[in-house]
Amino acid sequence: MKKRVDKNNIRNFSIIAHIDHGKSTLADRILQATFSVNERDFHDQILDDMDLEQERGITIKSHPVRMNYVKENGGEYELNLIDTPGHVDFSYEVSRSLAACEGALLLIDAAQGVQAQTVANAKLAMQQNLVIIPVINKIDLPAANIEMCYEQLEEILAIPKEEVLLVSAKDGTGVTAVLQAIVELIPPPEKPYGVKGTSALIFDSNYNAYRGVVNYIKVVSGYLRKGHKIRLFSNDIESEIKEVGYFKLGMNASEKLNEGSVGYIIANIKSPGDTKIGDTLTRIDDISSKPLPGFKEIKPMVFSGIYPVDTADYEQLKANMAKLQLNDAAFDYQAESSVALGFGFRCGFLGLLHMEIVQERLRREYNMDIISTYPSVIYYVYLKDGKLEKIDNPINLPDVTKIDRIEEPVIKADILSPNDYIGEVMNLVMTKRGECTSTESVDGNHVMIEAVIPLHEILIDFHDKLKSVTRGYGSLDYESFGYQKADLVKMDILINGESVDAFSSIVHRDMAESRGRQIAERLKEVIPQQMFQVPIQAAVGGKVIARETIKQLRKNVLAKCYGGDVTRKRKLLEKQKAGKKKMKQIGKLNVPQEAFVEVLKTSK
Repeated sequence: MKKRVDKNNIRNFSIIAHIDHGKSTLADRILQATFSVNERDFHDQILDDMDLEQERGITIKSHPVRMNYVKENGGEYELNLIDTPGHVDFSYEVSRSLAACEGALLLIDAAQGVQAQTVANAKLAMQQNLVIIPVINKIDLPAANIEMCYEQLEEILAIPKEEVLLVSAKDGTGVTAVLQAIVELIPPPEKPYGVKGTSALIFDSNYNAYRGVVNYIKVVSGYLRKGHKIRLFSNDIESEIKEVGYFKLGMNASEKLNEGSVGYIIANIKSPGDTKIGDTLTRIDDISSKPLPGFKEIKPMVFSGIYPVDTADYEQLKANMAKLQLNDAAFDYQAESSVALGFGFRCGFLGLLHMEIVQERLRREYNMDIISTYPSVIYYVYLKDGKLEKIDNPINLPDVTKIDRIEEPVIKADILSPNDYIGEVMNLVMTKRGECTSTESVDGNHVMIEAVIPLHEILIDFHDKLKSVTRGYGSLDYESFGYQKADLVKMDILINGESVDAFSSIVHRDMAESRGRQIAERLKEVIPQQMFQVPIQAAVGGKVIARETIKQLRKNVLAKCYGGDVTRKRKLLEKQKAGKKKMKQIGKLNVPQEAFVEVLKTSK
């Protein structure tokens, strides 16, 4: 049996970076440099096992891996890389993964420099008191500007340039120096002061159809082995460990997990909802007095309806959503019905990227043909009788006569932009009903703009517009900033006098008219002509604010009228007019499914 590595030779670290700064590529090179993967099994972005991750170049699900590294002057080290998602939607998962580390590699793209999420992730690491090793990547690029990166690191994060390592993850330059820095600068894991008994942090979990819930853990104090009875702090669930082990590129069972080690446990836990990221587990025979700090419940921030295009696929969609939820505890759904779209689900997501990923996985992995409604957020509706209702679906908004006020969620955004585009960025913030609270020069060439913006306004196209006005150089990071009062109204779309609930939305009063006109114009294009005239109206509280009309199909009734005076022609036209009027009274308009797909697609 292989000799166990001493606790003082364990190094737990993470790689934090802005999206597309080369995090997964550097992880590939570190795995190769430590001979943790053979050349036959190797492929690019080896820790990203979803097709979607590899295509988009982003990490969606974190992947821990253990590597053995032997220094040139002797000494064997156990390196645990705890990979983290890179997007702001998954910031809580990032914070929990960092809580399982003692150090972090802060990766910066040599061509793009420090970005908004680089700053946010670095601050998360500093809050956890981690040792930060700054690394400038992509030094082989012709556009690399290393001096700019040095200046930004010193100005924004107070990191001197003497501490910075230069690497090219693409060709492997500087990777050996990174490994030596991990061993020399990052301390071994230590039991926190005052912690007694066995305790372990759950920093992620996965679901296996045959074995149940697999918890990814870091043992903070004590040890865990097969047969130990454990308890979870958040819900007092007790269970027995069936297997412990560590991660190579897959799961490797072992005899036990010692203090400071990172690995996994499989217990008699069958429901993914029973374990929560950030929770603490302890041994019943060596119980810990208190949980580890930092745990909080993950709550969805963005809501959208998901419906099958073919209503016959409802049961299949329900089963596939349940499967998807097993491996994504942050995804939440419940059944709902719509007059226009039939039976479907109201789904909660961490953010817009999370919503896109779930929808794409439903389409790809489960071959589902789905429609999603306009994304919404949770509004606090205060009624005149003193009650508070939390509304995430416009259909559930109480009557306007009962409402005292409505509050909407706001975010605090940090926008990093070159100086040349500061005016355009501020205009964009103001058009989204935001307010710039401060601006700070970063390195003479860039500025950090802090703004408070309603969450609903950044859901649709804010990121795309930011990239557009800054020629691709702007970046955004945000965090929740509570609620504020707003003049919000429910906007209904009426087709032939009938309200279509799928198109209902909660909008700011000042923007209702332009949004209503946009939807009405789009519907006019996609709804086919009928035998009678069809009005499309946007209405707020019974008042029509925008209208388009689909002209009726008309037959040329005068085609066979060869003779006679004008009265005969007029008689035929009047007869046709009366017929159209009667048809409009009794006619029913079925909005084709394609119309919903097109309009909801352009709404986003």
